[in-house]
Amino acid sequence: MRILVTGGAGFIGSHLIDRLMEQEHDVLCLDNFYTGHKRNILKWLNHPSFELIRHDVTEPIRLEVDQIYHLACPASPVHYQYNPVKTIKTNVMGTLNMLGLAKRVKARFLLASTSEVYGDPEIHPQVEEYRGNVNPIGIRSCYDEGKRVAETLAFDYHAKAM
Repeated sequence: MRILVTGGAGFIGSHLIDRLMEQEHDVLCLDNFYTGHKRNILKWLNHPSFELIRHDVTEPIRLEVDQIYHLACPASPVHYQYNPVKTIKTNVMGTLNMLGLAKRVKARFLLASTSEVYGDPEIHPQVEEYRGNVNPIGIRSCYDEGKRVAETLAFDYHAKAM
């Protein structure tokens, strides 16, 4: 299977790539290295089933893949607050671009999200029906709201566009 991992040079993405490569898939790692590191994927760079693509998900890309694992987004407050507009663009435009790609090539799609979409929860643990306590203008909003929009986009594509 040919699999695209966005944010593949990040912590979670690189570990996912390790697993996919061990399962003998053809893996494309797409990363702009805003927070990811080449050292995380060094062992695969010369492998014939691995391809590294330096690219920003906020820009469209045309590829042929069977599955997309969309993990691209700075996840640390230090990183996502450094450039909040970039963070929300990565979540919104990046997700739109990857959903569009998935639709075009009929690929399965997985979106990595976060419990941050619930904001500062008033109940612990949160049940699935909990709708959250969000702040659309707080210091963390670029990440929280971006992930909320990404989830909405993924749901809408699933319901209507796929």
